[in-house]
Amino acid sequence: MFDIKAIRENPEIFDQGWNRRGLEPQSADLIALDTSLRQKKTELQDCQTRRNVASKAIGQAKAKGEDANALIAEVAELKNRMTQLEEDVRGLSEVLADKMCRLDNLPADDVPDGDDEEENLEIRKWGELPSFDFEPRQHFDLGENLGQMDFEGAARMSGARFVILRGDLAKLERALSTFMLDVHTTEFGYEETSVPLLVRDRALYGTSQLPKFKEDLFEATTGHYMIPTGEVPLTNMVREQILEEEKLPLRFTTLSQCFRSEAGSAGRDTRGMIRLHQFNKVEMVSITRPEQSRDELERMTGAAEQILQRLGLAYRVMILCTGDLGFAAHKTYDLEVWLPGQNMYREISSCSNTGDFQARRMNTRCRPAGEKQTRFVHTLNGSGLAVGRTLVAVLENYQQADGSIAIPEILQPYMGGKQKIELP
Repeated sequence: MFDIKAIRENPEIFDQGWNRRGLEPQSADLIALDTSLRQKKTELQDCQTRRNVASKAIGQAKAKGEDANALIAEVAELKNRMTQLEEDVRGLSEVLADKMCRLDNLPADDVPDGDDEEENLEIRKWGELPSFDFEPRQHFDLGENLGQMDFEGAARMSGARFVILRGDLAKLERALSTFMLDVHTTEFGYEETSVPLLVRDRALYGTSQLPKFKEDLFEATTGHYMIPTGEVPLTNMVREQILEEEKLPLRFTTLSQCFRSEAGSAGRDTRGMIRLHQFNKVEMVSITRPEQSRDELERMTGAAEQILQRLGLAYRVMILCTGDLGFAAHKTYDLEVWLPGQNMYREISSCSNTGDFQARRMNTRCRPAGEKQTRFVHTLNGSGLAVGRTLVAVLENYQQADGSIAIPEILQPYMGGKQKIELP
């Protein structure tokens, strides 16, 4: 979210940034709306001042026995005008606030221009693609053949885009989660955090899911929403606070269930675990000083990469172009893991620097010790990783000719020393 004053003073910069995203110029309309609002406010203040003067004059006139009817009529007229102006100010304020909170973040200078995901740029690759002397199968065939991945049973109780994991697959999912948390907390300094799965609308507004993406959320009847990502509660932990700059960056991580309606994804990934309504994800969030966020994004992306490297999963790092950049993102790297069953790379993590975009919505600032001046912090978020998709990648990359699954060596201690998931 932006300050309208900044848009008034630098309209070209904002329009150029939105143009890079493929959006129409918006500063002129916003400035015109803001100008009308400020004019109404000024007129309202003038009316209030004149009413106060006239009201005082009425008292003075009556005290002197003079005719105050003209002043009384003027005050009545001013009161009516002020009522209308107050309605105008309220209406214009609401319209401007709604438009402001729907404005996309501006892309960083080093984000490549492009129309859509086809123009994202590959930064680097890691690992060799696995080779098989048989036709590799997709994860849902492997899981169902093991008798430990049940989509039909989940559909009977919950509908489409849900899954039941049983036995070793359920344990493998838990092992992946614990392994990820262990790496992030012991090696990268993230503080493990247990967070609410239900939040109020102001939390989702703070991290930019509301109001623009309400259709993607599950809303409860209590005024709560189910979180679409652990980013929401982790980032909102610092909302409406002034943080000591010397203690930044703050780094948090959580394993949470996430809930998404998948609005607009009809026909995409309808089978399997790639796109579910409910899934587990290990999330990373960093709160930094403005000058720290560029390096922090590289660090966060590297932490996510370490999970894939230690699992021996080949992947590539993509920088998203302006046309594929998320609403709140200033710059984003996607990690795409190789899935031999699909014979393609698929996203498994997205790490973004939002700059001060979310901090402005949450009113989160920082201040150096001994100083009065504050400034907005920068916030970053990243998947470290999406647990279900990591399970998919392990199944497809470690599948054996007989349909069993070799367990990556790094996970075997979490699986009680087990080396393979056997067919029944």
